[in-house]
Amino acid sequence: SLRWRRFTAANRGALRLGELKRGDFIVHQDYGLARFRGLEPVSAPGHGTVDCLALEFRGSDRLFLPMHEFGKVQRYSGAEGKRPRLSSLDSRNWEEVKAAVREGVRELAEALLKTQAERAAKPGFAFPPESAMERAFAAEFPYEETPDQGQAIADTLADMCAPHPMDRVVVGDVGFGKTEVAMRAAFKCAAAFKQAALLVPTTILAEQHYRTFCARFADYPVRLGLLTRFQPKGEVRKVLAGLAAGTVDVVIGTARLLQKDVRFKDLGLTIIDEEHRFGVADKEKLKLLRRTVDCLALSATPIPRTLNQAMSGLRAISLIQSPPVGRQPILTKVGPYDEGAAAAAISDELARGGQVYYVHNRVRTLEDCRRRLQGLVPGARFVLAHGQMRASEIEAAMWEFYHREADVLVASTIIESGLDIPSVNTLLVEDAQDFGLAQLYQLRGRIGRERQRAVCWLFFPSRAEALAALTDEARQRLEALREFGELGSGVKLAMRDLEIRGCGELLGARQHGFINAVGSEMYAELLEAELGRRRGRPEAAGGAETALDLNVEAYIPESYLPGEMQRLDYYKRILRADAAGARALRRELDDLCGPLPEPVRLLFRVLEVRALAARARVRRATQKGGSLEVIFHPGAEVSAEAMRGWLQSYAGRLRFSRRPDGEGVAVELRGEGPLAWLEAFLTPLVGAAAEK
Repeated sequence: SLRWRRFTAANRGALRLGELKRGDFIVHQDYGLARFRGLEPVSAPGHGTVDCLALEFRGSDRLFLPMHEFGKVQRYSGAEGKRPRLSSLDSRNWEEVKAAVREGVRELAEALLKTQAERAAKPGFAFPPESAMERAFAAEFPYEETPDQGQAIADTLADMCAPHPMDRVVVGDVGFGKTEVAMRAAFKCAAAFKQAALLVPTTILAEQHYRTFCARFADYPVRLGLLTRFQPKGEVRKVLAGLAAGTVDVVIGTARLLQKDVRFKDLGLTIIDEEHRFGVADKEKLKLLRRTVDCLALSATPIPRTLNQAMSGLRAISLIQSPPVGRQPILTKVGPYDEGAAAAAISDELARGGQVYYVHNRVRTLEDCRRRLQGLVPGARFVLAHGQMRASEIEAAMWEFYHREADVLVASTIIESGLDIPSVNTLLVEDAQDFGLAQLYQLRGRIGRERQRAVCWLFFPSRAEALAALTDEARQRLEALREFGELGSGVKLAMRDLEIRGCGELLGARQHGFINAVGSEMYAELLEAELGRRRGRPEAAGGAETALDLNVEAYIPESYLPGEMQRLDYYKRILRADAAGARALRRELDDLCGPLPEPVRLLFRVLEVRALAARARVRRATQKGGSLEVIFHPGAEVSAEAMRGWLQSYAGRLRFSRRPDGEGVAVELRGEGPLAWLEAFLTPLVGAAAEK
């Protein structure tokens, strides 16, 4: 069966259309889960023609949602491997689901705000203003700061000077300069005679950071320490004693830093690199640290909670999206395994003087893989590395590769974090379908540091039976990585990762179920609304909606702009535009497609009048034949003087209305257009409100 939704205009904003495609799952805030079946122009008696999202519900029921109601739907993003069940248009089950989720969101909002309040109330150490030594350290940065990087540094240092503990996350693609942000923060901490700790997920990454810090801090009296589980016992004892005595200013280490025998004399800053790689127990310890000292988190692919908190304003976030000067996007190729392609990729990289990472994530067949590759590229020098080797063996293999005594490193995912070798600009990954999206993204981030174009090959099995067994989710992961080949795509990729993998595990099993029930975007919207309500910001808690139900032909005809995705994109931009933005979009469409036809001109006109109605606190304006009813939101201020003016201006054809959802007026149009009448009727009301 088909249903028509009235031509309304929600004031809260448009659907985040993004890459919406036919067949995608979406969530309608009133009706629940559906599939998007395309964009269709629909005409209905007394309503005119408008472009609608065609939504399919359970039982093949369809709902046509007018462009002005796009704000009522979001894309559905739930847990990986779980296909959502479509909602029924004839059931009240969706309201019950939403009620349960709202209750869960209330619990979470209370807990999050309590944690935030505890941090704000807890006195922290306010670091002193920038010193001459800090300015000298900053001036020695050998590269040009990108605008985003400079802003991230400024925000971080400003947070450190505040009198309460910092909790900031810096999000940026691999190689975009997050480490320099960490070094500036650590230097400021040491300059104030307090200690800083940098926690990283792997020993290799700890050692690499330690070398980087040693080189950057060489000319300054800052004492550095390294602490991992692979260090000699004597060296560990020395570092532990230095931390307790205060003779080590900055320590870099793995989760070994979280063990009970590690005691700081005066810890002032904790820096956490790639927090999503730490285990649950370690994350609990990190939570406790956050309450007492300044905390800076670094991430290329933020964990879901990080993004949710950032969107909800519960955690300060800095985005580094501008690539370093000269950095090129990584060319990513996805396909079935091909020995010829693998051999050619290795040979091409060696021919231009570079090195290669080859990832084979099964330790017992790693040596067989090396022999196979040696046969394909006889002139290349290969070295092996995997997580089951002794620390000394791993170090020796890495050292050999780092000093270019080997051309190809055949390794497990041990290279996922921690190797930064600029001469490596080709990566090949076998069985890429078995990796998570964040893992693939981190692996790819190991290459592309030089100005040469880096190449990443993601192979999946070429055998027919293995190819048939490739899950939809695995295909989505690989396609997502290919789509997001552009530089600075880490945040977009993390949003896709939320969609594919689910984003509730860090909020507990109860919240995880709620996220799957309504999708991550609606869940985040409900959380944001609840937080806004608790903070006394009604506009953040959903605000007031203004709905127009008018008989006007306002849409973008397919004959004017044929591409469905293009029309969706323009609807999104038009709905979000302010007055200046709308004028710019009119010019853009005129340049792109020619003079605006009447339906497009009316579309812009409807949005102008809707904005006016929203300022006048109109709840809805409904046209029925030759009459128009305007109902105001409860609490809207309409003066007695305005009412008398209406009665005089529209004598004999205006009456006052009282409805369950508010009060207002009804008028006979007598040939007037509904848009022109609404504008003339509401303009004095808005002007009077502005003068107060």
